[in-house]
Amino acid sequence: WILFESFPVFVDLMADEGYDEFGNFIGEAVPDMNEDEEEEDEEDAEESEEEDDDKGEAQRMLTGPSGSTAGAVILHEDKKYYADANELYGNDVEVRVEDEDKQALDEPIIQPERIKNFDLPKRKRKSGASETVEDRHKEFMCGLMENPEFVRNVALVGHLHHGKTTFMDYLQGTENKYADTRIDEQQRGLSIKSTPVSVVLQSSKHKSYLFNTMDTPGHVNFVDEAAASLQICDGACIVVDALEGVMVNTEKVITHCVTEQIPIMLVINKVDRLILELKLPPDDCYIKLRHTIEEVNNVIAASPYGNKLPPKLSPEQGNVAFASSLHRWCFTVESFARMYSETYPPGTISTEGFVRRLWGDIYYSEATNSFSRKKHGENPRSFVHFILDPLYKIYAQTAGEEPQNLDPLLNELGVSLSRKQYGWDVNPLITSVISQFFGAPTAWADMVLQNVPSPIKAAPHYIPLVYTGQMTDEIALQMMDCDPQAPLMIYVTKLYHKPDASGFDVLGRVLSGTITNDMKVKVLGEAYSMEDEEDMALMEVTNLFLPLARERSAITEARAGNWVLIEGIHQPILKTATVTTPDVDGVSIFKPIKQITLSVMKVAVEPLQPQELPRMVEGIRSINKTYPLCITKVEESGEHIVVGTGECYMDSILHDLRKMYADIEVKVSDPVTSFCETVVESSSIKCFAETPNKKNKLTMVSEPLEKGLAEDIEAKRVGLDQSRKTIENFFTTKYDWDLLAARSVWAFGPNNDGANILLDDTLAAEIDKTLFSSVKDSIIQGFQWGTREGPLCDEPIRNVKFRILDAAIASEPIARGSGQIIPTSRRVAYSAFLMATPRLMEPVYYSEIQTPVDCIAAIYTVLSRRRGHVTQDLPKPGSPLYTVKAFVPVMDSFGLESDIRAHTQGQAFLQSVFDHWSIVPGDPLDKSIVLKPLEPSPAAALARDFMVKTRRRKGMSEDVSINKYFDDPMLLELARQDVEMEGVQLL
Repeated sequence: WILFESFPVFVDLMADEGYDEFGNFIGEAVPDMNEDEEEEDEEDAEESEEEDDDKGEAQRMLTGPSGSTAGAVILHEDKKYYADANELYGNDVEVRVEDEDKQALDEPIIQPERIKNFDLPKRKRKSGASETVEDRHKEFMCGLMENPEFVRNVALVGHLHHGKTTFMDYLQGTENKYADTRIDEQQRGLSIKSTPVSVVLQSSKHKSYLFNTMDTPGHVNFVDEAAASLQICDGACIVVDALEGVMVNTEKVITHCVTEQIPIMLVINKVDRLILELKLPPDDCYIKLRHTIEEVNNVIAASPYGNKLPPKLSPEQGNVAFASSLHRWCFTVESFARMYSETYPPGTISTEGFVRRLWGDIYYSEATNSFSRKKHGENPRSFVHFILDPLYKIYAQTAGEEPQNLDPLLNELGVSLSRKQYGWDVNPLITSVISQFFGAPTAWADMVLQNVPSPIKAAPHYIPLVYTGQMTDEIALQMMDCDPQAPLMIYVTKLYHKPDASGFDVLGRVLSGTITNDMKVKVLGEAYSMEDEEDMALMEVTNLFLPLARERSAITEARAGNWVLIEGIHQPILKTATVTTPDVDGVSIFKPIKQITLSVMKVAVEPLQPQELPRMVEGIRSINKTYPLCITKVEESGEHIVVGTGECYMDSILHDLRKMYADIEVKVSDPVTSFCETVVESSSIKCFAETPNKKNKLTMVSEPLEKGLAEDIEAKRVGLDQSRKTIENFFTTKYDWDLLAARSVWAFGPNNDGANILLDDTLAAEIDKTLFSSVKDSIIQGFQWGTREGPLCDEPIRNVKFRILDAAIASEPIARGSGQIIPTSRRVAYSAFLMATPRLMEPVYYSEIQTPVDCIAAIYTVLSRRRGHVTQDLPKPGSPLYTVKAFVPVMDSFGLESDIRAHTQGQAFLQSVFDHWSIVPGDPLDKSIVLKPLEPSPAAALARDFMVKTRRRKGMSEDVSINKYFDDPMLLELARQDVEMEGVQLL
């Protein structure tokens, strides 16, 4: 059935293929099989011939030039069948083979060359000014540099937004914020780096002088830039806002200047705010100005200035100027008196006598044309009548009169305006009128010339303050003479990045000798000494520049007394350096910068891509060079730590690390703070430790230092480099030490200027002093090591006195080597520390908040949540603002500024600076405290919380191991005393 059913299909198939219904073939004739075989044989023969040709070609490739294949072995991968890209396109064409769709369409296959520039553009040349004029100006400046008596080195310092940078623009005649050289400075609206500017100004006697002026940042986080700038200056010009008065950063820099014996001048800036914003009457304006001067004098009087009495700042003394940097004018009472004397016939007015009557409670009577110290009727003060009244009239008429009614005033003032200027807005019009009336800043130049000595006159006073060598050395005497023919000595305090951040130019002050291009120099670092010359490098000067804010004018040489930017020697310099010639021997270095504050905020950084770690490390090195107070280190856990002064400071550092120096993305940890370790009681027992060879034994106890002694040591009011008599007098007179204790001071630690003391309280009758003295250096090294890394959480020890009570020293020198004594000294210091009730110390910010009166309650609420407490709440005299002063722990200060602004609708302004160390409440070794995750710890558990988290972050165990710091005999002694104490309690 199946066959018959399928048969029709089979027939159809056969029919379609050339067969009939009976299966007979009816198609075309089939070719003979022999013919097919012949054709296949011919094709096979052709293929074999082609294979023979290929084999012959390969054989020819394997044969050498002579046709022999002996010794010629060519691998398959070495065979070359096609021409490469260089042969096809040439060596000057870059060829890349990319997979399809591997790159985005908007991404070029070959990236264009990236031009990095982080500085603002230079000043445009004025129309009509030629290169010849600029060259002549440069030659004139170089001529002044060759005569140091026509040079002055001064710094503009003060608080944030008090007008220092704008005043610098006024001095050099540039547009606003020209002294801010970085792009991010313009974006942030504040100065980040100090900017050196050399400007030529004329005095009132029409003599030109070269003023090397340093414009410093006003933000309190960047006060390290001001300290570095003041290190090479002979005078400081304090700029104070007439409305805000003395602020926190103003106090810091004034105190620093008085301590370092730097001459001070005062510029009360933004006087226009009293006239236009507050609209104070002239009498009230005078009282406000006098109050500001009194504030500055009070800060000076409260500063620890040693034996030198600072001069009183007063306008009649010639060290106070009044200015408006926005409207470009500046005057002193002397300059105003000179204007009056020039207006009247010669001999009518005595300038010197008039100056003495233009300030203070001296009243002028128009009726009698006389001065009096007693007020009669409505007689005004002389300062108000002769200075403020004319100034108010100029402002009132320029701002209030119609343009066509200004001509009488302008003719009286001798001011001319173009037709276009009459249609200007009020502020530009006032600037044009009043700047023409006062003219060039000769008043400021006269004030600087009167109060700041030239480098030649300042050298005898300046060199002993900055040079570490003996003042009787020939090099020191030549520097005090400011001799340009002497051996080269340059004090380097700052490094400034190139516009593309590819390197640094070094700013230094030439103290003796002359530096030239292509000169071989010797660079001495901060760790250099005549005994240890490791921190020294020989470099070659490639270029010299004169700093002109955003511009750098190339020069060929710089003589003693001048500032100079040096190219090519930045590599070995970290913070400061001493530059001299290679053939000079016996040179000591200059002192490192004495900073105004401390770096207490730290973060850990790591690259987003692990393979970019070397670039990040190189970027961190550059950061360390350019920020004076930045500290970078690597923890034992491998973390890269960056330490700074505050949030704005750290933000700038991380910006530079990401964008300028490393040019990579980095991950940043949450900010934390540095801690210190201290004790609050004396050691409960005498702690001892034996050396590993059991032949030496040290006994020590620890106790807290007297209050204020740690700050005196850090301020270098006492130091081991002083004479023995001076040290004895200091401790016996100020802290009532007995003479024996004052003579037994061995060392300060860490780093020879730390806030810990090592005392030798051993008795000559009990130990061999000769043997003991032989291991003194090793004991001091162990003490320095121990105080640098405390036992609680590897943080520095502070405010602790270690007293050595007994010592058993081996008589054999090989048994008392440094390898035996140093770790033993460290271990016994740790054991004495742990037996004296150890505590943690945290840094505390002093915060100053400017706010309207209606926001004070909100500020109190925010501070109370962050363990802060208010110390003062005072109105600012002559203004609608209040000043709130408070102390806030640094650990709780992160985000405080944003929090206060949010709660006060942006009306309050906060500035915080490190003030002191405070003991954290609680016992860090109390194991009974339970720390709950993700919950804030109570006050009694804060010390334990901080210690445990710090140890975890550093990769340490959570608790301090007693066995690590106590020997077995010491543990037995502790157990014995515990048993005795229990017996006493039972009795």
